[in-house]
Amino acid sequence: MNPTVQAYFDPATSTVSYLVSDPATRAAAIVDPVADFEPKGARLSHGSADAMLAAVAAQGLDLHYVLETHAHADHLSAADYIRRRTGAQIVIGARITEVQKQFIPLFEADDVTADGAAFDRLLAEGDSLALGELEVRVLHTPGHTPACVTYLIGDAAFVGDTLFMPDYGTARADFPGGDAGALYRSTRKILALPPQTRIFIGHDYLPASRTDYRWETTVAAQREGNIHVHDGVTEAEFVALRNARDATLAPPTLILPSLQVNIRAGALPPASPGGRVFLRLPVTEADPA
Repeated sequence: MNPTVQAYFDPATSTVSYLVSDPATRAAAIVDPVADFEPKGARLSHGSADAMLAAVAAQGLDLHYVLETHAHADHLSAADYIRRRTGAQIVIGARITEVQKQFIPLFEADDVTADGAAFDRLLAEGDSLALGELEVRVLHTPGHTPACVTYLIGDAAFVGDTLFMPDYGTARADFPGGDAGALYRSTRKILALPPQTRIFIGHDYLPASRTDYRWETTVAAQREGNIHVHDGVTEAEFVALRNARDATLAPPTLILPSLQVNIRAGALPPASPGGRVFLRLPVTEADPA
């Protein structure tokens, strides 16, 4: 049996979140939910997550999990908001501990322990979860981050940022803990799945050749046409291409607020003695010219 997949696109961050359900039992999971954060005014809201929760209620679904493919650097996660509203467990790759160790010192996030305790379930390669009559299986697919995982549910693979649409390519690999060679090997692991496997991506940034947003493709389409990792591309060729491209990319707009929230499973830092919540902005002073 295959899952029902409903996509929710966030135009502010070009992120795609998914509501995945078992048609037989109505057991459901949400993949990579987005919190609505307006950076100029530091305003946080949850209209995007509320739309998904409204669909859960309207369709009589039983929400079991929030499945995070990785600790995102381009949007704040709504995972903790959904957990507090529904009791759903937050699931992430077990190597999130490495990401926490990297960023706890940067933000002096002393309330965070680098053991993944902010999350409910840490999963590694080969682990699985029951979702009604379906099974959520885990592939460890690092490279973009050390903790990236792909969730396999029936004929659907939720790959996060590891692969994009064929005409856009693959994720960047220049964040701390990223590795272009590991990313290449992760893409080949995904592309070794059956050709008809549906691939659901985490972002669509629109290449110059296209004006309509897309988020579903297949293993066969990726193997034939992905501009970075189609069949025949070697690891050495990919690493050279990926590293050269990454050297031209600016950091994501929301990287600093996102990471300090997302290592907390989408929760905000503790309030100050005065009752205010603050996100930190570590300043790096430029070398004098």
